[in-house]
Amino acid sequence: MLTAGVAALALALDLWTKEWAWQNLRREPAKVIIDGFFQLDYAFNTGSAFGFLRGLEWSRYFFIVITVAAVAYMARLAYSISARHLSAFIAIGLIAGGALGNLHDRFFRFDFGRHGVVDFIVVYYWPGARWPAFNIADAALVAGVLLFMIYLRRHGDPQAAPAT
Repeated sequence: MLTAGVAALALALDLWTKEWAWQNLRREPAKVIIDGFFQLDYAFNTGSAFGFLRGLEWSRYFFIVITVAAVAYMARLAYSISARHLSAFIAIGLIAGGALGNLHDRFFRFDFGRHGVVDFIVVYYWPGARWPAFNIADAALVAGVLLFMIYLRRHGDPQAAPAT
């Protein structure tokens, strides 16, 4: 239940913010929040992270298949983890919610004659050096993966433990 709740919250926040960006940023100049550090600027990504496979006709279907498989795996993983480690359930929920948010866009967002994902958060990591635009789903995915890595570091893979 915790995993499903976290996934639903991440998905809802992602869809709400993307709709806001779609309505308020799509045909507008960037909204500078902190000059030289943070702004909101509409971008439409037909690829994946950093524009990987952008512009290839088959990439949309590839990402849909991979995402569905990943979400199914996350659901299976949530059922196999010990209930005493809540951080793992939160991590899996963040990963699944983020994946579902971008999956939604791949099915329903259509702009510039192609399906793609709405990105709108822009951070400058160095003066004049802009990180590629991302969205809440991407942030949830990264946070979930990092949290899951911490969980694995602390608790390891119980199935890999040597028999005593």
